[in-house]
Amino acid sequence: MAALWTLSLLLSASRSACLDLTLPAELPQPHNLPPSLGFNSSGGSLSVDLPVALRVFSVDYHHVQAPFEIVLWIMLASLAKLGFHWSGRVPAVVPESCLLIMVGLLVGGVIYGVRHSAPPTLSAEAFFLFLLPPIVLDAGYFLPGRLFFENLGTILWYAVLGTLWNVVGIGLSLYGVCLLAHSSLGDVSLLHCLLFGSLIAAVDPVAVLSVFQEMHVNEQLHILVFGESLLNDAVTVVLYKLFESFLRLPSVSGLDVLLGGCRVVVVGLGGLFVGLFFGLVAALTSRFTSRAQVIAPLFVFLYSYLSYLTSEMLHLSGIMAIVTCAVTMKQYVEANVSEHSNISIQYFLKMWSSVSETLIFIFLGVSTIQDIHMWSWPFVCSTLLLCLVWRATGILLLTAVVNKLRRNAVTFRDQFIIAYGGLRGAICFSLVFLIDDFPKKRLFITTTIVVILFTVFVQGMTIKPLVELLDVKRKKRALPTVSEEIHSRLIDHLLAGIEDVVGYWGQHYWKDKFEQFNQKYLRRFLIREDHQAPSSILRVYQELERRDQRGDEEAPQVDPRSLGRPLLPEEMDSIRRILSRNLQNFNKKQTPAYSRHTLHQDDAVNRAGRPLHRHQSFGERYTHSTVTHWMQGEDREFSGSHRVRAALSRSHTVCSISPRLVSQDLLVPTASAQLGTAVPNSPGSREDQTFLQHQAPVERAPKKQLSFFLENEKQQ
Repeated sequence: MAALWTLSLLLSASRSACLDLTLPAELPQPHNLPPSLGFNSSGGSLSVDLPVALRVFSVDYHHVQAPFEIVLWIMLASLAKLGFHWSGRVPAVVPESCLLIMVGLLVGGVIYGVRHSAPPTLSAEAFFLFLLPPIVLDAGYFLPGRLFFENLGTILWYAVLGTLWNVVGIGLSLYGVCLLAHSSLGDVSLLHCLLFGSLIAAVDPVAVLSVFQEMHVNEQLHILVFGESLLNDAVTVVLYKLFESFLRLPSVSGLDVLLGGCRVVVVGLGGLFVGLFFGLVAALTSRFTSRAQVIAPLFVFLYSYLSYLTSEMLHLSGIMAIVTCAVTMKQYVEANVSEHSNISIQYFLKMWSSVSETLIFIFLGVSTIQDIHMWSWPFVCSTLLLCLVWRATGILLLTAVVNKLRRNAVTFRDQFIIAYGGLRGAICFSLVFLIDDFPKKRLFITTTIVVILFTVFVQGMTIKPLVELLDVKRKKRALPTVSEEIHSRLIDHLLAGIEDVVGYWGQHYWKDKFEQFNQKYLRRFLIREDHQAPSSILRVYQELERRDQRGDEEAPQVDPRSLGRPLLPEEMDSIRRILSRNLQNFNKKQTPAYSRHTLHQDDAVNRAGRPLHRHQSFGERYTHSTVTHWMQGEDREFSGSHRVRAALSRSHTVCSISPRLVSQDLLVPTASAQLGTAVPNSPGSREDQTFLQHQAPVERAPKKQLSFFLENEKQQ
């Protein structure tokens, strides 16, 4: 036992001193040596080292190297993001993604200058498994469901057919360029061009979101661009893997192409069903978290990430899976968990996606500083031009077809922004590094980096001025009210009923059928009974409350200086003089409150047989009469068509009457001064006089004071 105890002490001492210790099992350890000695065996001989002193302070960087560097990168990205938002007017000119890439270029240049070697790059595995899922989860969880499903056909039209158009067009065109420049690009095959076309056609949702969220374009344009970029990635990754499989085959036959098309459908639908399954399981799990609300938000992240990993394991579309999972479980999870848990989910998703997005752009800049670049003017310039041309023509042709089926047509301005907003980013940058080694792989990497920098810097910085120049419709800053939401749902029900009557199975018909199924089965099974809202109006109110909380956090800060010019000193003096001169007399004036129940019974009987007239507001009658009196320049009574009517529909309560300005120096009489100026011979004058006779005498005092005040004003 003493020998074992001594051996354990020697092992701990040697490990703390970062020494290698090897003791053969056949050599017995002497009992008379102190435990502070170290033993080394070399060639079967035992040698005694010098005593190892106890170290008070030591550094072991290799023990914490990986987490320490990760924390430093996250800290650098967060400080860069923080500095961007405190950089004055820079955010109004330069998008956040551009500044983060520039910071990455600076950091990569410093690392390259110090180490004289390439800085670390962002691996495709780290991007697809750790950085991309939080961004897609945040986009799917806060996806505006109504707008997305109303425009789902157009989004799929752009995402599927548009992506195929771009991939095939860019790939075939680049193959033609390679044939023309046979001396330098002759070893690039057709499948290599199609493979490169599939990755370069990927519109990155990270770059699109970072730019379009700062512009606040209208909801329809935003959902079309965002939905197309989100589903475009799923189609692009599937096509990339398909062409990669074709490259590894000795020859490609027609049967392989047919099987490849079937694989695309299976991958997309498989990811959809995987996400649907995990979304329903997450909703069911959240039903039983009433006694453990602390861990309720954890299930949102775990099930979403598990759906993504499961799809990747089965070679299905992970993006489709995580988006479907987030959209499926959102309404049920929000109904089951508490408000604190909802807030925790919202803030954590925003923080997680923001950190991932910042790291992606930082590493895009850092990874640009490499020694593996290969340049070819024909290939690089042709790729830039073809990306713009094929996307623009695809958007124009597809929109011309889809506008014939849409009620709200996509305008030409919106089409231009959709085509111009096809920004590339980390998706294509990560895919290009996954290409198997061949002679022109470095050329593909260089071209991809050039396309990313061009789209993010040139298109990203100029798209906001173009939106303002084209006067593209912007998003309403105010959130809809409960009344607006109820009326929109009423219109949905009416349209669904009309479609049902005429026998047309449109989107409103299927939406109404799904809502019935959801209310009858899903909500009863997935939501706790004590959390089920008794009415749909209450659910609308709760949803608007949650959107209001998110809107307050996401609303852009408005610069007070941009709201208008400051008032001049003479303008302030004029306002102060008007207020001090008129408000005191205005507050002293009292106007009686009355309703149809306090009117004289005879007057009500006499007016019962009169024909109904359009009810004119008190302000309209007062303004019209005042302007007529001022234009003629003489004091005369109102005509019968513009007199003050005492008969009111329902009830009318006048609490105070504000004076109106006819000119800058003349104040017109208020309504209380006009009540006694009716024409005596008019039919309604006797009614007005009867009404005035029932009032207390003290109520005429303000009238005299106001007349005296106006006379003084005229004398001035």
